[in-house]
Amino acid sequence: MRNDLVSQRAQSIMDSGSFQLVMDYFVNTYRKNVLESSDIADFTFGNPHEMPLQGIVDALKTWSVPRNKDWFGYKNSEPNAQAVVAKSLQRLFGMPFEPDDIAMTTGGFAAITTALKVVADSGDEVIYSLPPWFSYEPLCSEAGVSPVKVTIDLDTFDLDLAAIEQAITERTRVVIVNTPHNPTGKVVPPETLGRLAEILENASRRIGRRIYLVTDEPYNRIVFDGVEYHSPLEFYPYSFMCYSYGKTLLAPGQRMGYVAMPPTMPLDERRELREAISAVQFGSGFLFPNALLQHAIGDLEAMTIDIDHLQRKRDHVVDALREMGYEVHRPEGAFYLFPKSPIPDDQAFTDMLIEENVAVLPGVLFETPGYFRICLTANDEMIEHGLPGFARAIERASVEIAAD
Repeated sequence: MRNDLVSQRAQSIMDSGSFQLVMDYFVNTYRKNVLESSDIADFTFGNPHEMPLQGIVDALKTWSVPRNKDWFGYKNSEPNAQAVVAKSLQRLFGMPFEPDDIAMTTGGFAAITTALKVVADSGDEVIYSLPPWFSYEPLCSEAGVSPVKVTIDLDTFDLDLAAIEQAITERTRVVIVNTPHNPTGKVVPPETLGRLAEILENASRRIGRRIYLVTDEPYNRIVFDGVEYHSPLEFYPYSFMCYSYGKTLLAPGQRMGYVAMPPTMPLDERRELREAISAVQFGSGFLFPNALLQHAIGDLEAMTIDIDHLQRKRDHVVDALREMGYEVHRPEGAFYLFPKSPIPDDQAFTDMLIEENVAVLPGVLFETPGYFRICLTANDEMIEHGLPGFARAIERASVEIAAD
Protein backbone atom coordinates (compact mmCIF):
# COMPACT_ATOMS: atom_id res chain seq x y z
CA MET A 1 0.00 0.00 0.00
CA ARG A 2 1.26 3.45 -0.90
CA ASN A 3 2.31 5.67 2.00
CA ASP A 4 0.08 8.75 1.64
CA LEU A 5 1.44 10.39 4.76
CA VAL A 6 4.47 11.91 3.01
CA SER A 7 4.95 13.28 -0.47
CA GLN A 8 6.71 11.34 -3.19
CA ARG A 9 9.39 14.03 -3.13
CA ALA A 10 10.07 13.50 0.57
CA GLN A 11 10.01 9.74 0.14
CA SER A 12 12.50 9.89 -2.73
CA ILE A 13 14.90 11.89 -0.55
CA MET A 14 14.53 9.45 2.33
CA ASP A 15 15.00 6.52 -0.04
CA SER A 16 18.23 7.88 -1.53
CA GLY A 17 21.08 5.64 -0.48
CA SER A 18 23.46 8.38 0.60
CA PHE A 19 20.81 10.04 2.80
CA GLN A 20 20.08 6.76 4.56
CA LEU A 21 23.75 5.99 5.12
CA VAL A 22 24.58 9.44 6.49
CA MET A 23 21.54 9.53 8.78
CA ASP A 24 22.28 6.03 10.05
CA TYR A 25 25.89 7.00 10.76
CA PHE A 26 24.86 10.22 12.48
CA VAL A 27 22.24 8.58 14.72
CA ASN A 28 23.89 5.25 15.48
CA THR A 29 27.58 6.14 15.49
CA TYR A 30 28.29 9.87 15.64
CA ARG A 31 25.63 10.86 18.17
CA LYS A 32 26.29 7.90 20.48
CA ASN A 33 30.06 7.59 20.24
CA VAL A 34 31.32 11.07 19.37
CA LEU A 35 28.93 13.73 20.65
CA GLU A 36 28.54 11.96 23.98
CA SER A 37 32.28 11.37 24.47
CA SER A 38 34.81 13.87 25.76
CA ASP A 39 37.78 11.57 25.06
CA ILE A 40 37.33 10.79 21.37
CA ALA A 41 39.39 12.43 18.62
CA ASP A 42 36.82 13.72 16.13
CA PHE A 43 37.94 13.64 12.48
CA THR A 44 34.43 13.31 11.02
CA PHE A 45 32.66 16.43 9.75
CA GLY A 46 34.04 19.83 8.72
CA ASN A 47 33.15 21.54 11.97
CA PRO A 48 35.47 23.90 13.84
CA HIS A 49 37.29 22.59 16.89
CA GLU A 50 38.67 25.96 17.92
CA MET A 51 37.08 29.33 18.56
CA PRO A 52 35.95 31.22 15.42
CA LEU A 53 38.16 33.74 13.67
CA GLN A 54 38.07 36.96 15.68
CA GLY A 55 37.55 38.86 12.44
CA ILE A 56 34.19 37.13 11.93
CA VAL A 57 33.06 38.13 15.41
CA ASP A 58 34.20 41.72 14.90
CA ALA A 59 32.54 41.99 11.50
CA LEU A 60 29.20 40.67 12.74
CA LYS A 61 29.30 43.05 15.71
CA THR A 62 30.12 46.00 13.49
CA TRP A 63 27.47 45.32 10.86
CA SER A 64 24.76 44.39 13.35
CA VAL A 65 24.38 48.10 14.14
CA PRO A 66 21.59 49.39 11.84
CA ARG A 67 22.43 52.19 9.40
CA ASN A 68 18.83 52.73 8.35
CA LYS A 69 15.29 51.54 9.03
CA ASP A 70 15.53 48.81 6.35
CA TRP A 71 18.74 47.31 7.71
CA PHE A 72 17.03 44.07 8.70
CA GLY A 73 14.26 44.21 6.10
CA TYR A 74 13.73 41.61 3.38
CA LYS A 75 16.88 41.01 1.33
CA ASN A 76 17.46 39.08 -1.85
CA SER A 77 20.80 39.43 -3.64
CA GLU A 78 21.97 42.79 -2.33
CA PRO A 79 23.82 44.98 -4.88
CA ASN A 80 26.71 45.64 -2.50
CA ALA A 81 27.20 41.92 -1.85
CA GLN A 82 27.04 41.14 -5.59
CA ALA A 83 29.64 43.83 -6.29
CA VAL A 84 32.00 42.49 -3.60
CA VAL A 85 31.79 38.96 -5.03
CA ALA A 86 32.23 40.09 -8.63
CA LYS A 87 35.34 42.06 -7.71
CA SER A 88 36.77 39.09 -5.81
CA LEU A 89 36.15 36.72 -8.74
CA GLN A 90 37.74 39.19 -11.14
CA ARG A 91 40.84 39.22 -8.94
CA LEU A 92 40.95 35.43 -8.51
CA PHE A 93 40.34 34.39 -12.12
CA GLY A 94 41.11 37.44 -14.24
CA MET A 95 37.65 37.49 -15.79
CA PRO A 96 35.31 40.54 -15.83
CA PHE A 97 32.44 39.09 -13.80
CA GLU A 98 29.33 41.27 -13.68
CA PRO A 99 27.59 41.86 -10.34
CA ASP A 100 24.22 41.01 -11.90
CA ASP A 101 25.54 37.51 -12.64
CA ILE A 102 26.04 36.81 -8.93
CA ALA A 103 23.13 35.31 -6.99
CA MET A 104 23.66 35.33 -3.22
CA THR A 105 22.45 32.11 -1.55
CA THR A 106 22.09 30.50 1.86
CA GLY A 107 25.34 28.57 1.56
CA GLY A 108 26.52 25.96 -0.91
CA PHE A 109 23.46 23.72 -0.48
CA ALA A 110 21.20 26.47 -1.79
CA ALA A 111 23.66 27.39 -4.55
CA ILE A 112 23.71 23.85 -5.95
CA THR A 113 19.98 23.25 -5.66
CA THR A 114 19.31 26.61 -7.33
CA ALA A 115 21.64 25.83 -10.23
CA LEU A 116 20.08 22.40 -10.73
CA LYS A 117 16.50 23.67 -10.71
CA VAL A 118 17.21 26.58 -13.05
CA VAL A 119 18.18 24.37 -16.01
CA ALA A 120 17.04 20.81 -15.24
CA ASP A 121 13.51 19.41 -15.42
CA SER A 122 12.02 16.30 -13.88
CA GLY A 123 13.49 13.25 -15.59
CA ASP A 124 16.66 15.00 -16.73
CA GLU A 125 19.96 13.38 -15.80
CA VAL A 126 22.77 14.84 -13.70
CA ILE A 127 26.21 13.23 -13.92
CA TYR A 128 28.63 13.39 -11.00
CA SER A 129 31.67 11.42 -9.89
CA LEU A 130 32.20 9.01 -7.03
CA PRO A 131 33.29 9.49 -4.33
CA PRO A 132 30.88 12.42 -4.09
CA TRP A 133 29.86 14.94 -1.50
CA PHE A 134 27.14 12.83 0.05
CA SER A 135 24.45 15.50 -0.35
CA TYR A 136 24.37 15.39 -4.16
CA GLU A 137 21.92 12.51 -4.32
CA PRO A 138 19.36 14.01 -1.87
CA LEU A 139 19.59 17.37 -3.70
CA CYS A 140 18.97 15.62 -7.03
CA SER A 141 16.03 13.72 -5.54
CA GLU A 142 14.46 16.93 -4.21
CA ALA A 143 14.94 18.62 -7.60
CA GLY A 144 13.30 15.68 -9.38
CA VAL A 145 16.35 14.87 -11.51
CA SER A 146 18.07 11.51 -11.94
CA PRO A 147 21.65 11.10 -10.69
CA VAL A 148 24.04 9.26 -13.00
CA LYS A 149 27.18 8.20 -11.18
CA VAL A 150 30.64 7.51 -12.55
CA THR A 151 33.84 6.80 -10.64
CA ILE A 152 36.97 8.90 -10.60
CA ASP A 153 40.35 7.41 -11.43
CA LEU A 154 41.19 5.92 -8.03
CA ASP A 155 44.90 5.83 -8.87
CA THR A 156 45.20 9.58 -9.52
CA PHE A 157 41.90 10.83 -8.00
CA ASP A 158 41.40 12.79 -11.24
CA LEU A 159 38.14 12.81 -13.22
CA ASP A 160 37.59 9.78 -15.46
CA LEU A 161 36.72 11.70 -18.62
CA ALA A 162 36.01 8.56 -20.64
CA ALA A 163 33.46 7.46 -18.05
CA ILE A 164 31.80 10.88 -18.07
CA GLU A 165 31.63 10.94 -21.85
CA GLN A 166 30.17 7.44 -21.96
CA ALA A 167 27.52 8.36 -19.36
CA ILE A 168 26.12 11.27 -21.42
CA THR A 169 22.73 10.58 -23.01
CA GLU A 170 20.01 12.66 -24.63
CA ARG A 171 18.60 13.21 -21.13
CA THR A 172 21.83 14.65 -19.71
CA ARG A 173 21.37 18.25 -18.61
CA VAL A 174 24.04 18.84 -15.95
CA VAL A 175 27.50 17.58 -15.02
CA ILE A 176 28.71 18.40 -11.51
CA VAL A 177 32.43 18.85 -10.89
CA ASN A 178 33.80 19.37 -7.36
CA THR A 179 37.29 20.88 -7.09
CA PRO A 180 39.19 20.89 -4.77
CA HIS A 181 37.47 17.60 -4.20
CA ASN A 182 35.69 16.40 -1.10
CA PRO A 183 36.72 13.80 0.06
CA THR A 184 40.05 13.29 -1.78
CA GLY A 185 41.45 16.83 -1.80
CA LYS A 186 42.25 16.54 -5.52
CA VAL A 187 42.56 19.80 -7.44
CA VAL A 188 41.37 18.98 -10.95
CA PRO A 189 44.20 20.10 -13.31
CA PRO A 190 43.59 22.53 -16.17
CA GLU A 191 44.40 19.87 -18.77
CA THR A 192 41.52 17.73 -17.50
CA LEU A 193 39.17 20.71 -17.35
CA GLY A 194 40.02 21.68 -20.92
CA ARG A 195 39.29 18.18 -22.20
CA LEU A 196 36.06 18.07 -20.18
CA ALA A 197 34.95 21.33 -21.82
CA GLU A 198 35.52 19.81 -25.25
CA ILE A 199 33.50 16.72 -24.30
CA LEU A 200 30.58 18.81 -23.05
CA GLU A 201 30.61 21.10 -26.08
CA ASN A 202 30.69 18.20 -28.53
CA ALA A 203 28.02 16.28 -26.63
CA SER A 204 25.75 19.35 -26.49
CA ARG A 205 25.93 19.67 -30.26
CA ARG A 206 25.35 15.96 -30.73
CA ILE A 207 22.24 15.70 -28.56
CA GLY A 208 20.87 19.05 -29.68
CA ARG A 209 20.61 20.85 -26.33
CA ARG A 210 23.00 22.49 -23.93
CA ILE A 211 24.66 20.49 -21.16
CA TYR A 212 25.50 22.77 -18.23
CA LEU A 213 28.38 22.45 -15.82
CA VAL A 214 27.71 23.00 -12.11
CA THR A 215 31.04 23.63 -10.41
CA ASP A 216 31.02 22.92 -6.68
CA GLU A 217 33.92 25.04 -5.38
CA PRO A 218 33.61 25.84 -1.66
CA TYR A 219 37.30 24.96 -1.16
CA ASN A 220 38.72 26.92 -4.10
CA ARG A 221 40.78 29.15 -1.79
CA ILE A 222 42.10 26.24 0.28
CA VAL A 223 44.99 24.93 -1.81
CA PHE A 224 48.49 23.85 -0.78
CA ASP A 225 52.09 23.87 -1.98
CA GLY A 226 51.61 26.88 -4.21
CA VAL A 227 49.21 25.03 -6.52
CA GLU A 228 47.70 27.40 -9.06
CA TYR A 229 43.97 26.87 -8.87
CA HIS A 230 41.79 26.96 -12.00
CA SER A 231 38.00 26.99 -11.94
CA PRO A 232 36.12 24.80 -14.43
CA LEU A 233 34.19 27.86 -15.61
CA GLU A 234 37.41 29.28 -17.04
CA PHE A 235 37.17 26.54 -19.68
CA TYR A 236 33.43 26.10 -20.24
CA PRO A 237 31.17 29.17 -20.57
CA TYR A 238 27.93 27.36 -19.74
CA SER A 239 28.79 26.98 -16.08
CA PHE A 240 27.39 27.87 -12.68
CA MET A 241 30.00 28.29 -9.94
CA CYS A 242 28.61 27.33 -6.53
CA TYR A 243 30.52 28.72 -3.56
CA SER A 244 30.13 28.73 0.23
CA TYR A 245 31.91 30.97 2.73
CA GLY A 246 31.46 28.31 5.41
CA LYS A 247 34.65 26.46 4.41
CA THR A 248 37.02 29.38 3.92
CA LEU A 249 35.90 30.93 7.20
CA LEU A 250 35.35 27.55 8.92
CA ALA A 251 31.96 28.81 10.05
CA PRO A 252 29.52 26.40 8.36
CA GLY A 253 26.61 27.51 10.53
CA GLN A 254 26.74 31.01 9.04
CA ARG A 255 24.94 30.25 5.79
CA MET A 256 26.14 32.41 2.92
CA GLY A 257 27.31 31.50 -0.58
CA TYR A 258 26.53 32.29 -4.18
CA VAL A 259 25.93 31.09 -7.72
CA ALA A 260 28.07 32.88 -10.30
CA MET A 261 27.81 32.83 -14.08
CA PRO A 262 30.97 33.62 -16.08
CA PRO A 263 31.13 36.60 -18.45
CA THR A 264 32.01 34.18 -21.26
CA MET A 265 28.43 32.86 -21.28
CA PRO A 266 26.44 34.77 -23.97
CA LEU A 267 24.88 37.91 -22.50
CA ASP A 268 21.36 37.20 -23.73
CA GLU A 269 21.41 33.81 -22.01
CA ARG A 270 22.78 35.27 -18.79
CA ARG A 271 20.02 37.87 -18.74
CA GLU A 272 17.35 35.21 -19.04
CA LEU A 273 19.01 33.01 -16.43
CA ARG A 274 19.34 35.89 -13.94
CA GLU A 275 15.57 36.20 -13.72
CA ALA A 276 15.12 32.43 -13.59
CA ILE A 277 17.64 32.06 -10.75
CA SER A 278 15.87 34.68 -8.67
CA ALA A 279 12.52 32.98 -9.33
CA VAL A 280 13.87 29.57 -8.26
CA GLN A 281 15.36 31.03 -5.07
CA PHE A 282 12.04 32.66 -4.23
CA GLY A 283 9.95 29.60 -5.03
CA SER A 284 12.26 27.17 -3.23
CA GLY A 285 11.90 28.93 0.10
CA PHE A 286 13.61 32.31 -0.24
CA LEU A 287 17.15 30.95 -0.57
CA PHE A 288 18.90 34.27 0.08
CA PRO A 289 21.38 34.92 2.92
CA ASN A 290 20.19 36.95 5.85
CA ALA A 291 20.70 40.68 5.96
CA LEU A 292 23.57 40.75 8.46
CA LEU A 293 25.83 38.43 6.48
CA GLN A 294 25.29 40.39 3.29
CA HIS A 295 26.04 43.67 5.06
CA ALA A 296 29.26 42.18 6.46
CA ILE A 297 30.46 40.52 3.25
CA GLY A 298 33.04 43.21 2.46
CA ASP A 299 34.87 42.29 5.67
CA LEU A 300 34.20 38.54 5.49
CA GLU A 301 35.40 38.25 1.88
CA ALA A 302 38.92 39.23 2.91
CA MET A 303 39.22 36.57 5.63
CA THR A 304 40.33 32.96 5.56
CA ILE A 305 41.45 30.31 7.99
CA ASP A 306 45.21 29.80 8.34
CA ILE A 307 46.03 27.81 5.19
CA ASP A 308 49.70 27.39 6.15
CA HIS A 309 48.68 25.86 9.48
CA LEU A 310 46.24 23.57 7.68
CA GLN A 311 49.02 22.47 5.32
CA ARG A 312 51.29 21.70 8.26
CA LYS A 313 48.53 19.57 9.80
CA ARG A 314 48.09 17.78 6.47
CA ASP A 315 51.81 17.00 6.24
CA HIS A 316 52.06 15.89 9.86
CA VAL A 317 49.09 13.50 9.64
CA VAL A 318 50.03 12.12 6.21
CA ASP A 319 53.61 11.45 7.28
CA ALA A 320 52.50 9.84 10.55
CA LEU A 321 49.93 7.60 8.87
CA ARG A 322 52.37 6.48 6.18
CA GLU A 323 54.92 5.57 8.83
CA MET A 324 52.25 3.43 10.51
CA GLY A 325 51.62 1.60 7.24
CA TYR A 326 48.55 3.36 5.85
CA GLU A 327 48.23 3.97 2.12
CA VAL A 328 47.30 7.65 1.98
CA HIS A 329 47.61 10.41 -0.61
CA ARG A 330 48.84 13.96 0.03
CA PRO A 331 45.92 16.19 -1.00
CA GLU A 332 46.39 19.39 -2.96
CA GLY A 333 43.48 21.26 -1.40
CA ALA A 334 40.39 21.22 0.86
CA PHE A 335 40.79 19.78 4.37
CA TYR A 336 40.40 16.02 4.01
CA LEU A 337 42.46 12.86 3.64
CA PHE A 338 41.03 9.74 1.96
CA PRO A 339 43.22 6.77 2.97
CA LYS A 340 42.65 3.18 1.99
CA SER A 341 41.24 1.00 4.73
CA PRO A 342 43.77 -1.63 5.89
CA ILE A 343 40.98 -4.20 5.61
CA PRO A 344 38.38 -4.40 2.81
CA ASP A 345 35.45 -3.69 5.14
CA ASP A 346 35.85 0.04 5.80
CA GLN A 347 32.86 0.12 8.13
CA ALA A 348 34.40 -2.59 10.29
CA PHE A 349 37.68 -0.68 10.35
CA THR A 350 36.05 2.62 11.30
CA ASP A 351 34.25 0.76 14.10
CA MET A 352 37.68 -0.46 15.18
CA LEU A 353 38.90 3.15 15.20
CA ILE A 354 35.93 4.14 17.37
CA GLU A 355 37.06 1.51 19.87
CA GLU A 356 40.46 3.23 19.86
CA ASN A 357 38.80 6.63 20.50
CA VAL A 358 39.15 7.91 16.93
CA ALA A 359 36.15 8.90 14.78
CA VAL A 360 36.33 9.11 10.98
CA LEU A 361 33.80 8.62 8.17
CA PRO A 362 33.71 5.26 6.35
CA GLY A 363 34.09 5.21 2.58
CA VAL A 364 30.63 3.70 2.09
CA LEU A 365 29.17 7.10 3.00
CA PHE A 366 30.90 8.34 -0.16
CA GLU A 367 29.83 5.29 -2.17
CA THR A 368 33.47 4.17 -2.29
CA PRO A 369 34.01 1.13 -0.06
CA GLY A 370 37.53 0.33 1.08
CA TYR A 371 38.46 3.90 2.03
CA PHE A 372 37.75 6.29 4.89
CA ARG A 373 37.79 10.07 5.29
CA ILE A 374 39.76 12.09 7.81
CA CYS A 375 38.80 15.74 8.37
CA LEU A 376 41.73 18.00 9.23
CA THR A 377 39.66 20.69 10.93
CA ALA A 378 40.61 18.83 14.12
CA ASN A 379 42.89 21.00 16.23
CA ASP A 380 46.52 20.18 17.01
CA GLU A 381 45.74 18.72 20.42
CA MET A 382 43.07 16.45 18.97
CA ILE A 383 45.43 15.26 16.24
CA GLU A 384 48.12 14.34 18.76
CA HIS A 385 45.51 12.60 20.89
CA GLY A 386 44.19 10.65 17.89
CA LEU A 387 47.35 9.47 16.13
CA PRO A 388 48.14 6.69 18.65
CA GLY A 389 44.61 5.36 18.07
CA PHE A 390 45.28 5.13 14.34
CA ALA A 391 48.46 3.18 15.15
CA ARG A 392 46.66 0.74 17.45
CA ALA A 393 43.86 0.18 14.91
CA ILE A 394 46.18 -0.69 12.02
CA GLU A 395 48.10 -3.05 14.29
CA ARG A 396 44.83 -4.81 15.14
CA ALA A 397 43.91 -4.94 11.45
CA SER A 398 47.29 -6.50 10.65
CA VAL A 399 46.69 -9.20 13.27
CA GLU A 400 43.28 -9.96 11.77
CA ILE A 401 44.73 -10.17 8.25
CA ALA A 402 47.49 -12.51 9.46
CA ALA A 403 44.92 -14.67 11.27
CA ASP A 404 42.92 -15.08 8.07
